[in-house]
Amino acid sequence: MIRIFFFLMGFGLMSIGLSFIILYLNLMTIGYNFLNYVNFISRRIECYYSIIGLIIMVLSISIKGDKKNEFYL
Repeated sequence: MIRIFFFLMGFGLMSIGLSFIILYLNLMTIGYNFLNYVNFISRRIECYYSIIGLIIMVLSISIKGDKKNEFYL
């Protein structure tokens, strides 16, 4: 159950981070080039949420749990 919670928390953080990255694409319409855009999003904390969320999701999938709490059908 705790793995599902961490997976959903990671998914939520990744969704928030990716939505901000997409929203900041509007900066390219006002004259930013791609390098300025990457420089801008690398300094914003809300864009780090996508990386943190991806790491939490991968860890919740790859780390094995103990067998006594698993349900078998």
